[in-house]
Amino acid sequence: MASRKRFLHPTRLSILLALAAVSVLAGCGGGGGQPAAQTTNQATGPPATVRLALDWTPNTNHTGFFVALAKGYYKDAGIDFKVIPYSNAATDTLVGHGRAECGINFEDFMSIAVVAGTPEKSVMAILQSSPLAIMVRADSSITRPRDLDGKTYGGFGLPGETEIIRAIIRNDGGKGDFKNVTLDTAAYDAVYSKKVDFSEGYLTWEVIEARLRNIAVRLFPIENYGFPPFYSVVLACSTTWLDQNPNVAKRFIAASVKGWEFAAQHPDEAGKILIDQNPGVFSNPNLVYDSAKLQAQKYLLDSRGRFGCQTLKEWTDYPQFLFKAGAYKDSSGKALASPPDYSQFFTNGYLPYSCS
Repeated sequence: MASRKRFLHPTRLSILLALAAVSVLAGCGGGGGQPAAQTTNQATGPPATVRLALDWTPNTNHTGFFVALAKGYYKDAGIDFKVIPYSNAATDTLVGHGRAECGINFEDFMSIAVVAGTPEKSVMAILQSSPLAIMVRADSSITRPRDLDGKTYGGFGLPGETEIIRAIIRNDGGKGDFKNVTLDTAAYDAVYSKKVDFSEGYLTWEVIEARLRNIAVRLFPIENYGFPPFYSVVLACSTTWLDQNPNVAKRFIAASVKGWEFAAQHPDEAGKILIDQNPGVFSNPNLVYDSAKLQAQKYLLDSRGRFGCQTLKEWTDYPQFLFKAGAYKDSSGKALASPPDYSQFFTNGYLPYSCS
């Protein structure tokens, strides 16, 4: 599932129990007590190194960073930007242990890690909502989630992943009974070849790939079946680094925002930059271009046309569901008895403008 698939881990088991309606307070919130950044301080002295840990091989969830690198935004901000390629180490681990200042992350997994003791915080939203969807072939008899009862799911070997499917089926009036086979990334081809009935994919990646291969699919986006909206992809940085290097952090994040704003305004050129910066990675450039366009149209900017801004409401709705589902465990592995402080998960304070 584009970059998210790599990051799934066993703690997801407890977040996928049963969907429930969540009522929360609204608000923009800066998170963590950080003041909103109005301007970006100028660089002084030698360039400051900032390492970004990727969660998967380069894809359009990373475009803005490569744009900022290629166009010299980091250089102009006095930042020596380095990409740490995807590895077996989760970005939480790399950021938490000081091997990277920041990493590509996700609202649910990052918040779970923070509760367990990882010192990190989301400093900007990359995708404003989730493009995750259940995929079936369009010529299948499956026309709605409850039709998945009795069918076979092609999964990724991740503890708990089937619970999200079960909850969606039940929310549509089904029993949530289906078979599960672990196929990892082969799950998509298994759906296409009718070896399994359904799997999960991103509207911004796998669904586009299927279309480019002339494979018609039917989709059930998870947000249509009980999941509260959430920031699918975020930039999370070490809180230790943020506290010790606020000026560098603001310069780095401002340059990154500039790269992403360019991607939102010029998706074709941004897609070409992503391809050129990563030679040999993309076998079908049209996948990159189409994904970049869809992200720019629907996912990169908030309702006010801003990139990166986060709200307390969005950092409460889904995390509150996670808490009720028993997902949040402390460093000893014990489930939290009371809700965490949801504002600790994010800050708008390093963005080059106010999000209020």
